Amino acid sequence: MKLPRRAFLRLAAGAATVPGSRLAWAQSYPSRSVHLIVPFPAGGPTDIVARLTGQWLSERLGQSFIIENRPGAGSSIATEAVVRAPPDGYTLLLVGAPAAINATLYHNLSFNFIRDIAPVAGVMRQPLVLVVNPSVPVKTVPEFIAYAKAHPGKINMASAGIGTTPHVAGELFKVMTGINMLHVPYRGAAPALTDLLGGQVQVMFEGAPSLIEHIRGGRLRALAVTTATRQQVLSDIPTVGDFVPGYEASGWFGIGAPKRTSTQIIDKLNQEINAALADLKMKARFVDLGGTVLAGSPADFGKLIAEETEKWGKVIRATGIKVE
Repeated sequence: MKLPRRAFLRLAAGAATVPGSRLAWAQSYPSRSVHLIVPFPAGGPTDIVARLTGQWLSERLGQSFIIENRPGAGSSIATEAVVRAPPDGYTLLLVGAPAAINATLYHNLSFNFIRDIAPVAGVMRQPLVLVVNPSVPVKTVPEFIAYAKAHPGKINMASAGIGTTPHVAGELFKVMTGINMLHVPYRGAAPALTDLLGGQVQVMFEGAPSLIEHIRGGRLRALAVTTATRQQVLSDIPTVGDFVPGYEASGWFGIGAPKRTSTQIIDKLNQEINAALADLKMKARFVDLGGTVLAGSPADFGKLIAEETEKWGKVIRATGIKVE
């Protein structure tokens, strides 16, 4: 029987929406360049992680993964751009801890991070390091806590800015130890580090890559790393949790996509990213950044995001942190 032309077109349109058809479309993904949006300027840890991941995906999937830096509002500008992008897998987000912090810190966001960004894959977890200027007469975390309690409000704690991961890590430390330090926010880690080296401030929580050479050169004293376990790049440095049970804070990075992005596309990206994290050369690159790989399923990464959002939300509410 010959179908009328209109009936044929309706059937063809219906066929394009069946699961098998979606699967075939996902299998051909990507068929053009993919934009990976980075919430911070070029050259920093977030950007480096994005470029390493993008290069790997470009080589594995045969299409360019273009890194697009959109800094501002503590990562919210980039996140909003991806939230509003078509859910077709061609606009992705380099997700980090600031997004989990911002969910509570900012009250006027036009999106809900957990609801509007689909987790794709974790990439790397990066420790912060608790460091002091050598003029501070302490060598261990217990000594520092005792010193801070003996000098309440007289220790200045630098950070890269209000609501940054180093800032909230320091606030969590204050809450869990009962010490009083004066927070001194800077416009970025570099000027904060300059004043720490010069002795204008006494303590800082900061990412390992910025600190390693200063620690090795004796210009800063490392007391502990903030992750739950010791890190290969600073294997002789204990964890804060060794002395403050339950303490953990870290930077982390992964990939997100707009909600309603095809499960097949997300799974394909997750598989390729996990292949990168299993590659010895790629692992070594992440270790050079002071981190450890964060492999797992999209659900694993989503669980981490939810836990981090809840954790930092509690710290922000308890300490009354507000953006200026």
